[in-house]
Amino acid sequence: MLRLKKDALKDKILGAWVGKSYGAAMGEPIEFKYTGEIFEGNVDVQELHLREWLVNEDDLYMNMAMLQVVAEQGLDATPEDFATPYREGKYLVWHANGQARQNLLEGIPAEHAGHPYYNPHADDIDFQIECDYIGMISPGMPEVAQDLCRRQGRVVNHGDGIYGGMFFTAMYAASFFEDDPRKIVELGRKAVPADSACGRIIDDVLGWHVEYPTDWRATWGEIEKKWNHDLCPWGPTENEGKFNIQANFNGAYVALGLLYGNRDFLKTIEITNRSGQDTDSNVANVGGIIGTVLGYERFPKRVIEEISPYMDRVYNHTKYSILSATDVCFRLAIENVIQNGGKDAGEELQIPNQPYTYVSETEVSFPKFFVVDALKVSDSRISWNGSWEKDERAEEQLVSTTPGDSVTVEFRGNTLYVQGDLHHDKGILEAWIDGQLVQERDMYHPPHWERANQATAVWITGLPDGEHKLELKVTGRKNKNSTGIGTAIGRIVSYSGSIDPPNI
Repeated sequence: MLRLKKDALKDKILGAWVGKSYGAAMGEPIEFKYTGEIFEGNVDVQELHLREWLVNEDDLYMNMAMLQVVAEQGLDATPEDFATPYREGKYLVWHANGQARQNLLEGIPAEHAGHPYYNPHADDIDFQIECDYIGMISPGMPEVAQDLCRRQGRVVNHGDGIYGGMFFTAMYAASFFEDDPRKIVELGRKAVPADSACGRIIDDVLGWHVEYPTDWRATWGEIEKKWNHDLCPWGPTENEGKFNIQANFNGAYVALGLLYGNRDFLKTIEITNRSGQDTDSNVANVGGIIGTVLGYERFPKRVIEEISPYMDRVYNHTKYSILSATDVCFRLAIENVIQNGGKDAGEELQIPNQPYTYVSETEVSFPKFFVVDALKVSDSRISWNGSWEKDERAEEQLVSTTPGDSVTVEFRGNTLYVQGDLHHDKGILEAWIDGQLVQERDMYHPPHWERANQATAVWITGLPDGEHKLELKVTGRKNKNSTGIGTAIGRIVSYSGSIDPPNI
């Protein structure tokens, strides 16, 4: 049995929330501004970001939304329970989260909304940025955390997109008892499949840490050379292919900070922040994990002083602040220990030892998948037929409100993604391939969601591998709630590979 004092449990949970919040505030100003390069500028947290932006961080409000599900539905919450906030919550979501919401609203079952057959962002970072609370309520219990990861993660991700969350929550579980960051990373690694991309990249980072024990930049360079290739439609179309929002790649930056940070909170989050890509998310995750290791009482005085005015501020679209989320996680952690064979022994918890292992078959979202063509709206291969104009509210998109207007393009491969825009004035579009109608999309969204414009107009898999012609049509038809019939179209990416439909 593991033994954990209750006051230490609460102190470490508070350290997790404070570390995650402070990390998000540090990383937010340079989110995706440094892709494929190290940031060498000032990383000090500015009071403005704590005061005005932190309550709007999806890294925090999504964690708290999922925490609320477990607090209200119980530790056995189902995928359907976790889907409810996506259908009903007013917060903004992007990439895998945004596609999951779109899928759920179109009637895809909750347990399949993250499956690559429906979700081109299945390996993106989304689940791992909102899984932290699972680790906080699973002290020393990686198997329990893994089970909850499966139930929640399925709603938005698949394969490596879920394994990233399992890696993180296992590290949280270990951080209640382990003080050695390398040991924590090694235990987290054991909780994911060895043959997954998540497992292989962390093995690489651990190996490079041995090769370059004091030079995190050298390890960063090795990660960049071997692993920076992203299948997300944004990957091949942003910053000459250097953009990467995959869970495994960004998770490597979290491991990097832990391995080279030497248990120093500020050094740990600085390294992860300087590594670039999805900085607010990565620095929030690494801040939460090292915050758990240290506990709030061992935080730098500077951090405590800077964040203390914001400890009881409620995050947007949630019911929780740092302090109230800590209280809820503390209660659920005790319940979780007892429900899984542990004991509440008054001042301490007695927790059964659980192995850090992964026992199921490995899921691969996009087996033998590769990008064939990646086009942005300015590409001369795309024909804009009719009155298409620049969309003032959505970068890199063109919009038409004229029925009969169309977009045509020839492409190669067997899978196709087209970016669209969900909006309160958008209508229904048709997608035709090789003269056959293959898909319709209702692009209406209520106004409170429409700032998140990384929506899907087309995601089609299973075509014969070869050359095809796409035609997108403005139909003039619309949802009864829409105020218009417009259609907005952005990047177009084709792939070759296989995606099997889920077992329904």
